[in-house]
Amino acid sequence: MKSLDEQVLVITGATSGIGLSTARMAARKGARLVLAARDSAALDRLVEELRAGGAEALAVPTDVGRHDEVAALGRAAVGRFGRIDSWINNAGISIFGRNADVPLEDQQQLFQTNFWGVVHGSLVALQLMKDGGGAIINLGSELSDRAVPLQGMYSASKHAVKGYTDALRMEIEKDALPLSVTLIKPAGIDTMFIPHARNYMPHEPELPAPLYAPEVVADAILYAAEHPQRDIFVGGASKLVSLEARTMPGLLDRFMNLIMFS
Repeated sequence: MKSLDEQVLVITGATSGIGLSTARMAARKGARLVLAARDSAALDRLVEELRAGGAEALAVPTDVGRHDEVAALGRAAVGRFGRIDSWINNAGISIFGRNADVPLEDQQQLFQTNFWGVVHGSLVALQLMKDGGGAIINLGSELSDRAVPLQGMYSASKHAVKGYTDALRMEIEKDALPLSVTLIKPAGIDTMFIPHARNYMPHEPELPAPLYAPEVVADAILYAAEHPQRDIFVGGASKLVSLEARTMPGLLDRFMNLIMFS
């Protein structure tokens, strides 16, 4: 694993929240960046900001739910910098509401971004990095191990990301490829997560405390880019939720029903 100042990083969902913090932190550490998001204007502003600070960065507008656009992202990265050392599948969206109240079209769109975006990115990264090596880093959640009410499809997508990441890791290990595969599992993070989510409840949702800064997740992501890791919990609450989900799932159901709806 190269040090960050020798790496080329691809980051999806780079214009807000965890992706934005990761891009800025990686730029300060000297990495060369290929940044993807759907908002081309926001991408251009971010690249201008990073270049003004002396970083090398390339903006590639991308809808991660479309495999052809993710493949084009990979080609653009290799075309500009000659290789990719770490690929970070970070893009994600959420929906708040009871499963029966959320239109199927919205649920399918969420899965297209949160799950298929990870699949598309992982497959493109595998194809482009299998000879040179590096890290594939997927953003899961504390909800990769435990579902919560009112974010049913988001929870399902993060469960699916975990299952896919674990299966991909085994296949890479079986083929003895020089790739590290890491799942990042943050707790609640203080970002624009709620304003960017679609809400089918009568009131604006609120994430339960504790909330952690996105820079804490960015630090974990960049650590995984330099050090092979299987899973990284970000925030003590994430590790606690995972432990409770394994040891007392029924009790946790009742506790969440008591507090999460309010």
